[in-house]
Order: sequence, then structure tokens, then C-alpha cells
Amino acid sequence: MAIPGMRAGDGPTDEARVEEVMRRLSGVPAGLDVAVQRLSRGSGVYAWWAAPSSFPDLPGPPNDSVPSLRMLYLGKATSLRSRILRNHLRRSGSSTLRRTLAGLLVSEGYGYRTIWTDRVVLIPEDETRLTAWMHAHLRLTWAEVAEPETVEAELVRRLHPPLNVKGVEPEHLQAAVVAARSSYNSSSRPV
Repeated sequence: MAIPGMRAGDGPTDEARVEEVMRRLSGVPAGLDVAVQRLSRGSGVYAWWAAPSSFPDLPGPPNDSVPSLRMLYLGKATSLRSRILRNHLRRSGSSTLRRTLAGLLVSEGYGYRTIWTDRVVLIPEDETRLTAWMHAHLRLTWAEVAEPETVEAELVRRLHPPLNVKGVEPEHLQAAVVAARSSYNSSSRPV
């Protein structure tokens, strides 16, 4: 369900709208099998959640409804359904989240392999393995928002999700995430 009139520049109600999105994102996260059935084609913001044991060295804000889960990543989409299904759950070439997860999981011994196309991507078998890992370990919340860019930027600024880099103040950047992205990006070179 969309948040009515959620547009930037609406004055004093902007804060109330950001708070409403935060409340929705802090609801009970859905397993990915359920989420993929419920995601709309509308624009909005979304949050990925995991138990702290998935990445014990990465802090993240706890979920208000399920405190045993921590926010890992916050994103925006012009189509929530397309962004999650076609990018985050399918292709590392078009998902910063997937590339970051793969980089972090390599150091955990998952041994993801990459190739160079027009960029570094996981080989097809490892794309499948990463998607299976995501289904087993991650949960998702989302909120439809008419203009998600402003809301996402404000939420990233406030919440500091550990896998986000863009829009995060330098003191909140996670060195392990920056190193994982660098390692992933240097794992294959143009031929």
C-alpha cells in the first residue's frame, strides 16, 4: 500500500511521512518466498534483514518487530517487484547488494567465482548459489512511496545500514564492506 502524497517538498509533513516509511520497514520481515508473491510493481523503498550470525562483524539497526534481525541494506526502486526479482534475486551485474554479499561471503569460505563480461559478474552456477543463500538467510520489508529517492536518502542517513555505501557518512562506512566490494571488483579482469 502506497503512502498517500509521499512527495518531496511537502513541508512539515515530510518528517511524518519518513517516520511512516520507517514504521513500515520495521514491520515483520517476510521470507523471500512470501515477499516475491506480494511485491507490487509500484515505486518504493525496501530493507533487507538478517540474523546477526549471518555477518557478526557488521552492526545494523534492529528490526522493531523482530529484534533478532538486523537491517543490512536499504534501497529504492521505481518498481519494487522488478528491482527485487530481476536484479537482487537474479543478477550480480545489476545489483550492488548481490556483489557486496558475494564479496563478503567469499571471505566466509563460500568460494564464489566471477567472470568478466562488461563488468565483474558471478558465474551462472554461483548466481544460483547466492540466490539460494539469500532465500535461506535474508528477509525483506518494503513500503510503496511515490518518490522514493528522497525517502531512501533520508533513511540511509539516519539508519546507516552496513551494506550501504552511497549516502553514508564516512564515519559510518563499514571497512569490511568497502574491502569486500573492492575484492569482488578485482576478482576478474577484462580479457
